[in-house]
Amino acid sequence: MKQAIVVRKDLKMGAGKIGAQCAHASVSAMLEVHEEARKEWIESGMKKIVLKVASEKELTDLHKKAKAEKLAAVLIKDAGLTQLKKPTLTALGIGPADDRKIDKVTGKLKLL
Repeated sequence: MKQAIVVRKDLKMGAGKIGAQCAHASVSAMLEVHEEARKEWIESGMKKIVLKVASEKELTDLHKKAKAEKLAAVLIKDAGLTQLKKPTLTALGIGPADDRKIDKVTGKLKLL
């Protein structure tokens, strides 16, 4: 089992901002899975992979693809109060789920 976190690179967020958006995506998606899956993921070490996309469209298309595969998938929208000037979609959390199901959706993406 693993979780995928996908971050937009076109926003030029600082490392701290990226870290915060990844944390939001991880926790939010984890809360969407059934308790048994969550427990299995936690007990197996909470494996995560952090990937990148180049645009909001890529992020939203990936969200749709994950939902079509019946995966927990949560888009993260930053409030626009610090580095970003307005509310902006920044990241996507997918899973945790079986590695193969995650890879079916994210397998062609590059690591952040």
